[in-house]
Parts: sequence; structure tokens; C-alpha cells
Amino acid sequence: MSLLTRIETYMPELLELLEACVNMDSPSKSKSHNDQMADWFTALAVKLLDAHVVRLAHEEAGDRLLIEVGQGSRRILLVGHYDTVWPVGEAAKRPFTIRDGRAYGPGVYDMKAGVLQAMYAMKALQDSGAWPADTRVSLFLNSDEEIGSPTSRGLIEELARESSAALVLEPPMAPMGALKTARKGSGRYKLEVRGVSAHAGVAPDRGVSAIQELALQVQRLHAMSDPAVGTNVNVGLIRGGIGTNVVADHAEAEIDVRVPTIAEAERVHAELMALKAHHPQAQVSVSGRMMRPPMERTPASGRLFEFAQRIALEELGLTLAEASTGGVSDGNFTAASGVPTLDGLGASGDFAHAPGEYVTVSEIPIRTLLLARLIATI
Repeated sequence: MSLLTRIETYMPELLELLEACVNMDSPSKSKSHNDQMADWFTALAVKLLDAHVVRLAHEEAGDRLLIEVGQGSRRILLVGHYDTVWPVGEAAKRPFTIRDGRAYGPGVYDMKAGVLQAMYAMKALQDSGAWPADTRVSLFLNSDEEIGSPTSRGLIEELARESSAALVLEPPMAPMGALKTARKGSGRYKLEVRGVSAHAGVAPDRGVSAIQELALQVQRLHAMSDPAVGTNVNVGLIRGGIGTNVVADHAEAEIDVRVPTIAEAERVHAELMALKAHHPQAQVSVSGRMMRPPMERTPASGRLFEFAQRIALEELGLTLAEASTGGVSDGNFTAASGVPTLDGLGASGDFAHAPGEYVTVSEIPIRTLLLARLIATI
């Protein structure tokens, strides 16, 4: 029996499990729901695999899971998450369903189908006796990826430094199914402006408008963007003032930063921290930081992609492309830790973080096989 045929025999069970986990709410900020999801994946790993499961508890976030399969001195790290962007009640509102060859439901694409693909890829290798010698695969399941992995980043970086390669289970690039060899880094900052309040009708000359100062600063902030290299600085939220007849003494802006390289991250951070007020009586202050470092394409990650591309073409007849994206993932952390990283090895589909998100059912065995062959041969 070929490995693909074996994976295809798993499909009825895999789809039943996909329905079960998609119909479980797991929003990033609900520890109780995420702990139930961790219970579910723990039980599944024990049932499907000859695996050792380590539960990494946290007081506030959902417990993280480290599923260890195989033994050996060489570690391959698989990185996934079971949290979703959807609130409690979304699963009841939009339960799992299959229509016209597509599976729908909250979190089905990002990324519960991808996690199941990883587990069945390992199962196929174990069941067929094709597990690679001297190889240990560590599947790390994060509970707070959708909010920046605040409790999981250190664990991911530590695991990455001990691994020879990191394979990230985020979906491939829609709609062409490309793997991701580069991601921009992301930062979140806040600009606060202090002015002087006054009556806008009686004594406007006594005031210093924080809103006017903020408007000038917004122009400066957007000018930090450099489209030629792929850097974008965006002011997404602004607030200020207490009434139309008051010269505002306070205003603030929330800023999103996307950068392709560490050098650009350092440049933008330095410029943000060096901002000065235009008006001599206004004050400005900036807080924040880069949340995820850029995932830069390196010669090592390029070779990893070329290897995956060759496997896909020779064994699956699948032509794989590579892509860069402005979105971020835990792959940003693995790449910045120095390990060759290949992202986009999850389920094919589209519309992440949108009500219409789906995975293409016919692609599940193919993507599962690709991951299995990578585990077996890299």
C-alpha cells in the first residue's frame, strides 16, 4: 500500500475528527475552552500515535501541548495552534459542514485541519514502518497564537534552537497553495500627545490642540513607510478630546508596523522613539515594540523549500510555488531563532478569519503526504 493510499483510508475518520474539533469553541482568551481543546488533542494523540504528550500548563492562557514522536538525536519541529479568532458561541452559530467538496466552520482553515494533517502524517509513517531512523518529531500546539503568542514565544524559540528544521502548519498561500519562505515582522506602538485645554470659543489662543499635533504626527508616521522594500507603517486607530467646544489636551494613535527585515525593524523603531512635537508646548511619547521579528528567507530555508518542491513534483505531480506575506505566524519566531523554517504546510483553502473560511477536502491527503515525506526525508 502506498503512503498516499494509506492516508486516503484515514479520511473518513479524519473528517469526523475535524467536525468534532471545529465544533468546539477555542477563542484565544478563554482558558477554560482552550483547556478543553488541549484535553481533546491530548486524548487524540495518545489514541492515534505512539507518542509522549507533555502538557505545559499556564495560569491564564490555555495549556500548551508538546507531542513527541520517535526517538533520536535529530529533532524536527512542527508548529501549530489550536486557538482561533472566533468568540464563544461561533461554533453553534456556524457548525462544521461539507458542501461542494469544501469543509466549512470556525477555525477549520486556521488551523484545525492543519493540525490533524500533521497528526495523520505521523500516523501514516508509523503505521507503514517508514518512520525515519534517529529522528524525533516535536509537534508543539500553541493556545494563544492568534493574539501574538505572548505565553508561548519563549517555548517555541527554545524548541527551535534544538531543532534541525521547523515546519509550520499555517495554511499555504491562497489561492495557489504556495508555501511561505518569508513573512514580514510586525510591531504595535502607541503615540500619546499632550496639549493644553481651553475653551474653543472664548479663549482658543490659550490652548494647544493635541488633536492638531496628532494630525501632524500621523503624516510623519505614514512617511516612515517604504513601499520599495515592503515596509508599512499604518495608524489604525485615533482618539482624542472631550467635546467639540474644547481644545483637546490629549490625543493618541495606535500604530501597526510591518517590516521585511530586521534592519527595517530597527530603523522604524528608532524613528518612532525619536519623534518630537511640532508645537513647542505639546508633548509626545511613544510606547510599544516589535511583536514578531521578520521571517527572512535564508539560503537554508530556500534549500528546504526547494526540497519540498522536488518532493511535490516527483511524488505528487504538484507544482509548488513559494511566497512572501505580510501576515505573521509562529514561524517568525522559529526563523529568528536560526532554524531553517518552511511555513504554509497546513490545509489548503481560503478566507482565514472570515465567516466563509473553508478547506478543500480533496487536498487534505495530498498535503498530508507532502508533510509526511518531508518528515521522512529532510
